[in-house]
Amino acid sequence: MNLSLKILVFMVAGAVVGTILHQFSGNSFIDNNIVNGLFHVGGSWFINALKMLMVPLVLVSLVVGVSSLADPSKLGRLSYKSVGLYLLTTAIALILALLLAGIFQPGAGMPVGEVNFDAKNKPPLTDVLINIIPTNPFGAMVKANMLQIIVFAILLGLAITFSGEAGKRIGNWFKDANAVVMAIVNIVMKFAPYGVFFLIAKTFATFPFSDIAGSLGKYFVLVIGGLILHALLTYSSLIMLFARLNPINFFKGMWPAMLTAFGTSSSNATLPVTMRCVEKNLGVHKNTYSFTLPLGATVNMDGTAIMQGIATLFIAQAYSVDLTMAQMLTIILTATLASIGTAGVPSVGLILLAGVLTQVNLPVEAIGMILGIDRLLDMTRTAVNITGDAAVTTIVAKSEGEIDLDVYNDPRVHSNFEDQTN
Repeated sequence: MNLSLKILVFMVAGAVVGTILHQFSGNSFIDNNIVNGLFHVGGSWFINALKMLMVPLVLVSLVVGVSSLADPSKLGRLSYKSVGLYLLTTAIALILALLLAGIFQPGAGMPVGEVNFDAKNKPPLTDVLINIIPTNPFGAMVKANMLQIIVFAILLGLAITFSGEAGKRIGNWFKDANAVVMAIVNIVMKFAPYGVFFLIAKTFATFPFSDIAGSLGKYFVLVIGGLILHALLTYSSLIMLFARLNPINFFKGMWPAMLTAFGTSSSNATLPVTMRCVEKNLGVHKNTYSFTLPLGATVNMDGTAIMQGIATLFIAQAYSVDLTMAQMLTIILTATLASIGTAGVPSVGLILLAGVLTQVNLPVEAIGMILGIDRLLDMTRTAVNITGDAAVTTIVAKSEGEIDLDVYNDPRVHSNFEDQTN
């Protein structure tokens, strides 16, 4: 059984077990030993594991990503255009997510253990901007100040690039460290089904099913809606505005890769199919996509950004927390910059969500409310992630004259998907 199916099965099992145990609410043995004992400990272990990975994952991934990006041999128009467009689409995704969550209020009325939870330290906007630069990077890591860690990682990645042989040695160390950290992520995610079971079972054993299903269903629909809107409106608009191309041909050409991403929930695993679709269906030349697509798989995570934006406001609304404008800006900055360090593997966005919640002083434990349905959303947001990579690649290729328009506009190419996912 693959991980996605296993998590889904354990999620349903947790909901069933929790609903049954809710009927015995008040029984001291069940409440003390099972719900607040076994389920609480098991769920807390998984949440702590996510929090444990938060700082090292962002630090080493971002250092590796920036040091590779800033390789002098790759600097130039291609780099600036690609990075600029990737950051633009991620910022648009976050703004869309915050607008949707602010309008539809998916977390309002969601039952939580501490309904009157209040976020601490609501700083003015000037303090947010000043505190972006860490005075002590090690202190920032200890306190899990993600925005400061991200800024330090970017500076360190740039310094590695421009430090010659010494920088190469340090850069190789970070690449090795990144591989080790990703191995830890894979180990932790193997226990995700059991963590999901404990968290969902405790939630459903504590609160009535009807109180939970409505808010979670609203959150689920809102994230899916935000992902679809971003894919159709943002990417179509950018392709028409900057490349003067028909977006319908773009989506037809990318359909095999989108299906593959949906099935694998991994941008990295889908990369070969994405490259094939971009070359064979969209006509982009290899000397462009061979740089922009691997870069996008590292720095461009629009779907993940939408999830983080909506999930953060969902949790804030559930805890009756009114986020300030400064905290909204912090969410946008943190999630946008953190997307550079988001590895293209399943569910790693949840670890970065923990960093965003920490940055605005919301309880990381609240991830447990959405963890059960996240794997279903992960498939869709991965499809959006790789579509964004291809959209930026198409725009950059058009601006550089590195696209075969006859291939892009040929309807016969877009109607023939045979063997493209092999």
